[in-house]
Amino acid sequence: MKKLPLGIQNFRKIIEGGYIYIDKTRYIYDLINDASYCFLSRPRRFGKSLFLDTIGEVFGGDKELFKDLWIYGSDYEFIQHPVIRLDMSNISNKSPEAFEASLAVELRRIISYEELVIADESPSDIFKNLIASLYNKYNKRVVVLIDEYDKPILDHIQNYAIADGNRQVLRGFYGILKSMDKYLEFSFITGVTKFTKSSIFSGLNNLTDITMAEKYANVCGIPVENLDECCGEYITSLATHKNFKHYDSIHDEILSWYDGYSWDGESRLLNPFSLFNFFDQKRFAGFWYASGTPRFLPNMIKNKPETYTNLKSFEITEHMLDSVDIDKLSLEPLLFQTGYLTVKEIQILQDEPVYILEMPNTEVKRALSRILRR
Repeated sequence: MKKLPLGIQNFRKIIEGGYIYIDKTRYIYDLINDASYCFLSRPRRFGKSLFLDTIGEVFGGDKELFKDLWIYGSDYEFIQHPVIRLDMSNISNKSPEAFEASLAVELRRIISYEELVIADESPSDIFKNLIASLYNKYNKRVVVLIDEYDKPILDHIQNYAIADGNRQVLRGFYGILKSMDKYLEFSFITGVTKFTKSSIFSGLNNLTDITMAEKYANVCGIPVENLDECCGEYITSLATHKNFKHYDSIHDEILSWYDGYSWDGESRLLNPFSLFNFFDQKRFAGFWYASGTPRFLPNMIKNKPETYTNLKSFEITEHMLDSVDIDKLSLEPLLFQTGYLTVKEIQILQDEPVYILEMPNTEVKRALSRILRR
């Protein structure tokens, strides 16, 4: 059996180490050919970081690393490009000043590794010159990958002064990308929430948001149809365990607990974090919830408990999803973006999609009940 990739978000380690991997390289190929600046919102622990790292390896140019995957047999040329990778969850953000300083330190780490000399002090100026310097050093356009773009805001969502201060830092920082277009090959930004473009990406008005794009609905997560192929041996092994019965009953209970996520109202995805932890611990439990719910959500849910009883028939428009901002937070879009709600179906009313939302599975239902009982 292939090993379970518990907590592993490094594509090379997964492939070389013989871990389970669901091939997402067709999506990467399409993204590279469809757009230059991309944004994706997905819940935490749903595979965003691994997908981002896989993009980085594609642009790293090592074709043989992808030998058994879809992109290997495509016409993609695997040209090597310099890659800047930033994970905002690893950067201190206790205050706007601390955030700016820590962001500058992280950029200087890249500068040191690349043996460059950049004298600027502000993160935005450092970032701008780092992109230009890498372009000049390698004579290749640069790839920028930013993970958890919204973490410095979400960590302080209940302290508006800090959240807004960090937002201002990010706004200037991300705005650099558009001005560096001639030096950039591809940029991809991920996060949990989908804050308004005017709030965070005002200078980056050419950003392609693939969050609700039907073509990329399954870009993260494990499609139901892949469950037997990737994890059938684990289910078979569990069928002999004292706490379980036969294959079909285990399979059905897995779907009840961890399936149900959808971004197009048709395909269904399993939560990879919970699924792999289930196979590791051989018990059904709320692994995703226990790994850390955003701190602001429990208080928001408790302040609006009637939302919980209305979730079975909740509707949301694209405008509502695009209107989330730190000074006018709405619980329902946040429940969807953080993974507590998912798309049951999509209806078109007056040429605008209306998303019918529901709780995806047993794990989420129990998590919400637990929050309300606190």
